Amino acid sequence: MAVLTIRLYGDPVLRSKAAEVQEFDDELRALVRDMRETMTAYRGVGLAANQVGVLRRVLVVDVALDDDHRAQHTLVNPVVKDRSGSEISEEGCLSIPGIYEDVSRALHVDVSARDESGQPVELNIDGFLARAIQHEIDHLDGVLFIDRLSPLKRQFLKRSLEALARGELPDDYQPPVLPGGAS
Repeated sequence: MAVLTIRLYGDPVLRSKAAEVQEFDDELRALVRDMRETMTAYRGVGLAANQVGVLRRVLVVDVALDDDHRAQHTLVNPVVKDRSGSEISEEGCLSIPGIYEDVSRALHVDVSARDESGQPVELNIDGFLARAIQHEIDHLDGVLFIDRLSPLKRQFLKRSLEALARGELPDDYQPPVLPGGAS
């Protein structure tokens, strides 16, 4: 397993649409393991494959549901079949560190996908888990959460985004926690 490098705002791979997965093989399972390790190291709750430079329709999420339960999913070729309600809540992104903004998303979604072994997955979810999965599916389509902001809000963030695109990380950026505790 390996911690992969998260691609940051300005990297063209983040604006590329990921290709559908055809082969459910050891290579795919290794990618999923590396993505999970990377998500954990960067302290994220979700990660799409193009965030690590791989243009395949694969995402992982690990969301706390309460103090004792977590929702951990691998979704390959995910499709939102239905959505309802809406909710505005703050979002951030591992590929856009230091920027957090309120985004409107569906409150409830039905998602069809496959797991890393090719088995069908059907999710009927709401709340933060639904938000996280919608955010990651957007990534697979080359859409970033900042694209869902008003033009005025994006203009307000322009300098910060330009700095990220030049490779300048925010002062409060936390590097990944690598296995063994090293950063």
